[in-house]
Amino acid sequence: MRNFFMRSQGGGVFAALLLVLLWAAALPLQAAEPPPGSSAAEQAQRQVERPLNNAPVWRAVRSGEAHLTTVRGPETAVLIQSEGNTWRQLRNGPITRYGGWLLILVPAAILLFWLVRGAMKLHGTPSGRTVKRFSGFERFVHWGTAISFVLLAVTGLAILFGKHVLLPVLGHGALGGVLTAGKLVHNYVGPLFGVFIVLMILTFVRDNFWQAVDGVWIRRAGGLFDGEHVPSGRFNFGEKTWFWIGVTLLGLIVVVSGLVMDFPNYGWERSDMQTANVVHAVAAIVLLALSFGHIYMGTVGMEGAYRAMRTGFVDETWAKEHHELWYQEAKSGKPGRS
Repeated sequence: MRNFFMRSQGGGVFAALLLVLLWAAALPLQAAEPPPGSSAAEQAQRQVERPLNNAPVWRAVRSGEAHLTTVRGPETAVLIQSEGNTWRQLRNGPITRYGGWLLILVPAAILLFWLVRGAMKLHGTPSGRTVKRFSGFERFVHWGTAISFVLLAVTGLAILFGKHVLLPVLGHGALGGVLTAGKLVHNYVGPLFGVFIVLMILTFVRDNFWQAVDGVWIRRAGGLFDGEHVPSGRFNFGEKTWFWIGVTLLGLIVVVSGLVMDFPNYGWERSDMQTANVVHAVAAIVLLALSFGHIYMGTVGMEGAYRAMRTGFVDETWAKEHHELWYQEAKSGKPGRS
């Protein structure tokens, strides 16, 4: 049929006329006063006078209004959603640009601080005696959260920045394979990360409430710059800030927005998915930037900190210098303390 129309003289006009007539027949019968130039007769005349100029038709298609379709579901009758261009410009513009700079500048500032200040060392000599800081279950929850977070961070960064960073190195074919695998990992690890975030909140919430001693820690910045000892409970104000803003607030935002995108079959519209994507990207970038500080302090930034989460035990000297109030409670056998 297509070849017949192409060979026939005037076939193009006839095909366009047929398309317009079919579109006009699908319009709602109750539309009382169609806009100028949208009736079948007017469109047919328009095709004769100005072939291939279907501006009124495409204006109607791009209006975002629902027309008629045999497919049932949210927005299935909306052929084109122009707001998708706005989402694409946000994702490929400010989110990628400013988010990329944030993820470069924060690690650079931490590296500079480490080169200038160095790690926080113990003032006293290790005693050789240890005190239990984290239970086995607490370490399981922490490492489950950490490992799933790293997997999501790596795959998420590849998805967001891959075409800017990886494409020149890998090429289109290899990058396509990397992103396909990364998307699968991201989609399946995401819900698991959500489970660990909830477990993390429930496990550590009791020790992360504000105490009067936190005010002292704030005024002295935890001794980060002068190296002096600042008493604190099981967690200091910096760790509590990470817990409430990073783990709880941003963690839950990332999880919920990610689940919206993971399960599009729950009646979400395209605008819902686009909003979730923007919220997810912004929250994830900020969470990742904050995590750099937490990772730094938990590894090379503070002597003995990594051992605490790896083995569950810390030296008594470390406990007294960094968490003196908690150490006193732990040694006194106060109920509910590790």
